[in-house]
Amino acid sequence: MSVKYVESSKLPTPWGMFCIHAFVDETSDKEHLVLAYGGFQAAASEPVLVRIHSECLTGDALYSLRCDCGAQLQAAMHKISAEGRGAIFYLRQEGRGIGLLNKIRAYKLQDCGMDTVEANEKLGFGADMRDYSMLGPMFEHVGIQTVRLMTNNPRKIQALKDIGVEVATRLPHETGRNPHNSQYLETKKGKLGHLLEGDEES
Repeated sequence: MSVKYVESSKLPTPWGMFCIHAFVDETSDKEHLVLAYGGFQAAASEPVLVRIHSECLTGDALYSLRCDCGAQLQAAMHKISAEGRGAIFYLRQEGRGIGLLNKIRAYKLQDCGMDTVEANEKLGFGADMRDYSMLGPMFEHVGIQTVRLMTNNPRKIQALKDIGVEVATRLPHETGRNPHNSQYLETKKGKLGHLLEGDEES
C-alpha cells in the first residue's frame, strides 16, 4: 500500500484538543488526515465513534449552503468531543473525487438546472468517483478495529468491511438541511442511495 504515515501534532479546536495524524498517498501525492480524540488502545475491543469525511473546501471552509458537508464535519467533531473518544478520517477527495475546479464547473451546470449527478456525468465523470482503499493503513496506524460509523452512505460501510474494519452500528448523520441544498440531498437519496429522512438499511 502506498499510503505512508508522516507526522502527528496537537490540534486545538472549539470542540477540544484533537490529535491530527498526517498521511500521504505516494501514488497520487494526495494527503489525508485523521483527527483523533481520546485514546483507543486501552479499549481496543470497544467500538470507536468514527466519521469518514471527504474534503469539501466550499462547505468545510467557505460555509457553502449548497451541500451539508460543513455541517456534518462540525457535528462529527462535536459528537466525538462530547463522547470523549473518536476519530474523523478526512480524505482529500473534493467533489466526490472530481477535484475542486471540476466541482465548480459542476456547480455551474447545476445553476443551469442539472442535479449533482447529471452535472458530474455531463463533465465525463461518474456520479461518485471516490476511493476508500487508502483507509486500511490509516486505521491500522491509529489502532481502530471496530467502529460506530456516523454516515448516511452505505458505500462507506462496505468500504470499511472491505478493509477488515468491523462496523458495529451505523449512526445516522443528518444535519445542515436548508433551502439551498434540499434538491442536492434528495438527489443523494434517490440516485446515490444515501439513507436519509429515517430510511433504514436494507
